[in-house]
Amino acid sequence: MSDATVLQQEIAIEQQHVDRVYTRLAELRQDASRAEKEGYRQAGVGTFGALVERDAMVYHAARRRQTLDTEHEGLVFGRLDLLTGATHYVGRMGIRDDASRPLVVDWRAPAAAAFYQATPAEPLGVIRRRMIQSTRERVTGIEDDLLDPDAAPPGMTVVGDGALLASLAKATGTGMRDIVATIQREQDEAIRSPAGGVTIVTGGPGTGKTAVALHRAAYLLYSDRSRFAGGGILVVGPSGVFVNYIATVLPSLGEETATLRSLGSLVPGWDATRVDSTEVAAIKGSLRIRRVLERASHDAVPGAPTELRLLYRGALLRLDAQALEQIRRKVLQRGARRNEVRGTGFDRVFDALWAQARDAKLSGLPEKREFESELADRTDFREFLKAWWPRFTPLRVLRWLADPKRLRAYANGVLSRDEIETLQGSFDALAEHGPTISDVALLDELDELMGRPRKAQKKSRNPFHVRDGVQEVSTFADRQAAARAQQVEREEDYRDYAHVVVDESQDVSPMQWRMIGRRGAYASWTIVGDPAQTAWSGDPDELDRSREKALGTRQRNSYSLTTNYRNSSEIFAVAASVIRAILPDLPLPSAVRSTGVDPVDVVTTAGALPATVRELAEKQLADVDGTIGVIAPVSRRDEMAAWVTGLPERVHVVTALEAKGMEYDAVVLVEPGQIAVDKSGVRTLYVALSRATQRLTTVGTNPDWHP
Repeated sequence: MSDATVLQQEIAIEQQHVDRVYTRLAELRQDASRAEKEGYRQAGVGTFGALVERDAMVYHAARRRQTLDTEHEGLVFGRLDLLTGATHYVGRMGIRDDASRPLVVDWRAPAAAAFYQATPAEPLGVIRRRMIQSTRERVTGIEDDLLDPDAAPPGMTVVGDGALLASLAKATGTGMRDIVATIQREQDEAIRSPAGGVTIVTGGPGTGKTAVALHRAAYLLYSDRSRFAGGGILVVGPSGVFVNYIATVLPSLGEETATLRSLGSLVPGWDATRVDSTEVAAIKGSLRIRRVLERASHDAVPGAPTELRLLYRGALLRLDAQALEQIRRKVLQRGARRNEVRGTGFDRVFDALWAQARDAKLSGLPEKREFESELADRTDFREFLKAWWPRFTPLRVLRWLADPKRLRAYANGVLSRDEIETLQGSFDALAEHGPTISDVALLDELDELMGRPRKAQKKSRNPFHVRDGVQEVSTFADRQAAARAQQVEREEDYRDYAHVVVDESQDVSPMQWRMIGRRGAYASWTIVGDPAQTAWSGDPDELDRSREKALGTRQRNSYSLTTNYRNSSEIFAVAASVIRAILPDLPLPSAVRSTGVDPVDVVTTAGALPATVRELAEKQLADVDGTIGVIAPVSRRDEMAAWVTGLPERVHVVTALEAKGMEYDAVVLVEPGQIAVDKSGVRTLYVALSRATQRLTTVGTNPDWHP
């Protein structure tokens, strides 16, 4: 019998089970729809209890129906044939037949762990592991691993060469794909790491660090939904481009409750995309900048009135600049938050004026409370207070640093003269273009330093309250569910996440670790990164200390990923040669596949570069079916984007920094010599060279760009 015939027969066998699963899925979807409709009918009873019951039935039925709809594509992707004679099918969600027998085991369940962890050396009771490939409801291919040949029964069929390498050759599309069907053992161990403490995952390019982090988030939500869906999971990435790239992964795994943020959008109200130079980012990211911000947050307002003169009942009440300065300094003692002590500052002004009025021995001087009331009614006095001590926003204070005189005063003795000169001008564009990514952490720090005006606390609503004196009878489970529902309605600047995932952690500055740490004070953590790819050029010891402070004393669980699944060996050889120039002893991951296609290096003139880049991008469009990344030096992104205007949407133009964590089927890397200008630039070039899965072309005007 030919291999093709055997394959078709095995596909037909798996199709029978897949058909049974989708038939059952349709039944479950109908049941959920009926339950949802029945819930709406409860409203017709006309009692308060019926309304509560309606809401609960509709909510749970609609959520169940949405889950069933989300997991339709590629629902069944694996099969385990066990020594016990049992067969387990593994998929995106667990499904049982009408007799409660499992048709599909959820990939996160303990029973499915062997699908990812079994190897020929440790088969874990698995004889054959089968990967099932499908399109919609139709099985299109299968790939087998025979893990325990001695235990295989007579006639057991083994087909294919394994699903992992087959999947690596596929086009990536515009977003990151999940790897749920091809998770490897070292990845699975990190995914299933203990829920508490800190899970640290390190690995070179293409080892699947980001995929591991996202699948771990899905695993945690499955294993302890009450804790992690209730408290929330925060995923922090390096850029908006990266966050958009990974945005579809968790929904494809049936999880939509996680919050995804870039470092530039972690603080509400901002979505920063501008980047500072390496030198400026190192200064803004250093913990020393906090002292500069603290001084700014306590300084006098630019242009504020320096004198208060009031005519009160014929007497002149006056506070000169020195008096006002003394009041401000006394109120703003070290640790005081400016917005929170604003009222105290006003009280001190009233006290000083009352003392003058009393010393003037004015006839008919009222009691102090009436005196203050009379002054508060005066428009000129109210306008003075608003100008002298306004409500401060972080951006308003940060913009003060655009004034060279103020910057020098705040940074004196904290930053060196060269650092102050480097920082000059970096805040000039705040008013017109908003903050840079590095500035967002400074805004968060200023928010912490200045505090916020106190707001009246809202009384929490009892969800079981019907009317005065009447409450619904409820179980403990009902109240737990209601509490979780209220938790999900999080405030804009939510800071009580149950778990925090930080991707590309090697690029998080000390100040950014402070910003993230405020949102994960009670959280467990997953930290993912590769020290060799860091763009941080500041003090490495300060970086380590700030990260450790954010993570606290929680237990650490460390995992190392050693296999590069993304790059062909030909492509990674070029990237490896670049990083070896500055880190000759660095352990690098092993690329597991070869395409036989070597990277191409094109040298041209400055005048011909635009046309050459476009021509190369068009060639890549013809050579691959997936995405093409045109990677440019940070300062030339917009210029080079214009060179490929009008090409299909498969062509994405990104900077070398934005390319971190990204993956493209083909890459056209422009002017690599302008990226590798220093050691930090060499690391960034290493990142850019390791983004392609199938084709890599470098093009520029310098033939000696290699470090």
